[in-house]
Amino acid sequence: MQEQSFKSHAKFVPAFHYFVVPVLLINVINSVIRAYHSFNYEHAFGVVLALALLTLAFVARTFALKVQDRVIRLEMRLRLRELLPADLQFRILDFRPGQLVAMRFASDAELPTLARKVLDENLTDQRSIKSQIQSWQPDHLRA
Repeated sequence: MQEQSFKSHAKFVPAFHYFVVPVLLINVINSVIRAYHSFNYEHAFGVVLALALLTLAFVARTFALKVQDRVIRLEMRLRLRELLPADLQFRILDFRPGQLVAMRFASDAELPTLARKVLDENLTDQRSIKSQIQSWQPDHLRA
């Protein structure tokens, strides 16, 4: 598997990004062109259907990512319960989901320090949190 880092951790799904999305976009464009040249009920409905299919693809991907984020939230709360010092234990529920998602790549050794910094400085931008991780813990089981 390819080594992950801040620069290479984004999940890219070739079947979705190279096949499904382009085919559905071409279908939308084709439907619009047909409706423009010969407007009738069938062609108008074809545009609506093409847009619905494209929307469905993105909504399905969003649903999968939202479920993944909920699992990450649970996983991170368990990790934090094991790794945080006593003075931070009571603040575990203060983390926002986006902060937990960003911190998941931190190694166990650096997670307590990063967690303290995220809370103390109220860091909410996932990119800035991820960029501070020194010892990257890869996640190859992402959706």
